[in-house]
Amino acid sequence: MRREMDTARVRQALVEAFHQGDEARASEWVRRVDPRKVQAMLGAMLEEEDALVRQAATFALGEIGGAASARRLEQQLAVEEARGDYDAASVIEVITDALGRIEDTSARAGLLRRLQRLAGPKVDPADVNTLARALWRRRHQEMRSAVQEALGRIPLPAAASLRGLSLLLDKSPEALHVWAEDTEVPVEQKAEVLTVLEEEVPPDWVAALPAFISAAKAQAPIAVQQRGDASYYCERLFILLLLHKEHVLRELPEELRSTVRAVARTLVGAKSLRCALQAVAMLEFVGQPEDALLLEAQRPEDPTFAAVFDEVARTLRG
Repeated sequence: MRREMDTARVRQALVEAFHQGDEARASEWVRRVDPRKVQAMLGAMLEEEDALVRQAATFALGEIGGAASARRLEQQLAVEEARGDYDAASVIEVITDALGRIEDTSARAGLLRRLQRLAGPKVDPADVNTLARALWRRRHQEMRSAVQEALGRIPLPAAASLRGLSLLLDKSPEALHVWAEDTEVPVEQKAEVLTVLEEEVPPDWVAALPAFISAAKAQAPIAVQQRGDASYYCERLFILLLLHKEHVLRELPEELRSTVRAVARTLVGAKSLRCALQAVAMLEFVGQPEDALLLEAQRPEDPTFAAVFDEVARTLRG
């Protein structure tokens, strides 16, 4: 009876930690369950009506990893696809992410089978984006043909991140640098590549980022004036650099950091508030104390957004 009570407590704590966004704590709770009991506990959770419980269970299976977890996740994927409702879609997103974290080759095969089932004009772009990111984590040359075939079935703009994945699979880091430098390449296609790279920037691909930064410098005067492809591109670049600030942003040469700072300074006054907020967040890491004056001058009227500007200004002065 004591073991059953402990399992119930772990189950509740796992769900709470995962849905509070504390994945490290959720993973720790999974490790507290007897390995002989954990699969049974998670299997029971996957049968719950509560989608929040099913999401936490799929996350836990991704943490456990291995072929058995990959098989169970793919089985659950079929169940959720058959449900076809909003709750099921939220669970599918977590399953896709979990399969992307499992290193066993069966997980990649499961993701590719999921890709083969996506077709038609009604495909949700969010589903494609989540799948493209998971496939990038499990990248292998064998998936190139499957991605190309999917691009023939799924129309743009839903297939945008899939097109970004296809470009990354086809190009070496050196070729990607040349491609990103090409002013004839539409900036929206460069943004598609950045969206996939947000998931992971492998060491070899870091060398291509200076070309993307140069492209942002060229786009900044356009981006500040309008809500469109240029501002969206700069927004995606800021997001990527901030997500990988430890091994990418902090390691940029001083000249490139200065370029990023100059682009961010330009865009704190962008018409696209989303782009402006990312520029402000970037200045927190690459800005100088004198940038606080700029933030105060560009401070928006909305009190919530103004608080973001104020907080970064205080940080820069400090």
